[in-house]
Amino acid sequence: MPHKYWIYIITNFTNSVLYTGVTNNLARRIYEHKSGQIESAFSKKYRLYKLIWMEEFSNIEEAIAAEKKIKGWVRRKKEELIKKTNPSYKELEIY
Repeated sequence: MPHKYWIYIITNFTNSVLYTGVTNNLARRIYEHKSGQIESAFSKKYRLYKLIWMEEFSNIEEAIAAEKKIKGWVRRKKEELIKKTNPSYKELEIY
């Protein structure tokens, strides 16, 4: 069975902070963010839990490269990416 990897963007209740991450288990990672289990002080400090964007990859190197690229973008460019598929910043369901 091929591996799957995701890059994702989460935000807080007011959509004022964006966090980009990479994982091999999106459902588990979002649960960890919501329950405060993520060790990242940034994630805990800003109470980031709402999944608003994700992209699937079959290659971890490609996923990490895409994550680094997005992390380097200014906020406006990240917002443009999110709005292409989720203009209302609605919390996405994980399938």
